[in-house]
Amino acid sequence: MTISQIRDLLCRGGEIDQEIRERLRRDPRRGAQKLEHTLRRLRDKRLRAEARLRELTTVEKDLRRAGARAIAGLDEVGRGPLAGPVVSAAVILPWPCNWLGLDDSKRLSAGERETYARHIRANAQAVGVGIVSANRIDAVGILKATWESMRRALASLSIKPDRLLIDGPFSIPGVTVSQCALVGGDARSLSVAAASVVAKVTRDEIMVRMDKDHPQYGFARHKGYGTSMHLNALRHYGPCPVHRKSFRGVLE
Repeated sequence: MTISQIRDLLCRGGEIDQEIRERLRRDPRRGAQKLEHTLRRLRDKRLRAEARLRELTTVEKDLRRAGARAIAGLDEVGRGPLAGPVVSAAVILPWPCNWLGLDDSKRLSAGERETYARHIRANAQAVGVGIVSANRIDAVGILKATWESMRRALASLSIKPDRLLIDGPFSIPGVTVSQCALVGGDARSLSVAAASVVAKVTRDEIMVRMDKDHPQYGFARHKGYGTSMHLNALRHYGPCPVHRKSFRGVLE
């Protein structure tokens, strides 16, 4: 197999066996050495991804050994912004789940989040989303609004879970399913990481749509967070209907 054929096989996602790797390693030509270096780098990246996947599925494996079968990960996005809703997602992953590269949404680029969100929505056993508006946040407070968005996400699941993994220190009031609150859960559980991705992408999509209705604030860029650009716009234009009137940055 020529170097060009190996490159073509690699571009098509084919497997490069050990014999070819060894021939490249012994080949003194610059092209062969560059290709061998690329293969080594890709192998190391895959090994890291496999190790990370084992780490992220430890909690789910323990729960399944204890008898759980429909484990829902829950996470929210949007507690801190000055505008827009708080959004929660609940995800029940297939098992075993070998989705290499899926991780906490904060560890992924915007493009990676969107790709994984599409994959999760298409291939998870169940996905639920709960959205609570800025007006509702003003009425009940952000913590109660967050719990409400999580209950809505659970209610929209097509499968009833038998165990919940929740990102954060609190269980959800008013939910009878057995719950496990995980501080930093989006970085510790694959199910919660999947929920974090869906919640983040969903909320970003909402804020981009809101930007079209209220373009003077730049929602598509900062997603409602209190950036200097956003605060300057608030000082100049005042709040709009999707701002959280009870939040300090908006009141000021």
